[in-house]
Amino acid sequence: MDESDGSRAAGATTAIAYEQPVARGSVQPEEEFGSEQAGYVWAALEVKVCSTEGQEVYVNNTPWSLAYADGARVEPSSVTYGDFPRPEYPIGDTAVRVGDCVRGKIVFPVPGNQRPERVVYAPPSSDAVEWSVPSV
Repeated sequence: MDESDGSRAAGATTAIAYEQPVARGSVQPEEEFGSEQAGYVWAALEVKVCSTEGQEVYVNNTPWSLAYADGARVEPSSVTYGDFPRPEYPIGDTAVRVGDCVRGKIVFPVPGNQRPERVVYAPPSSDAVEWSVPSV
């Protein structure tokens, strides 16, 4: 979690579910990003961040990534479409008051023939946290 003024905050962060592929009827990664993404599909990671004490925090999708066995990392999509899974996790900074949570789905362009091993949450203000990719 990113503290807005450098003070300490506490909370809970969880990777809830992972699904691949999603949004099959949408513009696909290759159409959006070009031939470098040939064979890629959209995947959705459902996450939840809660602020439990301290200061209000701000969250967005940028600290999240998917890690693969070969060392590759995939960042969240920089685009969104109307048929992406809902609710969407915030793309821009969103305030989370103490005692409140934000839950939603982050969409990633991923290789269609591979499954990530780990979910990585690495906010700039604290140490990275990792989970095994949750099953469907």
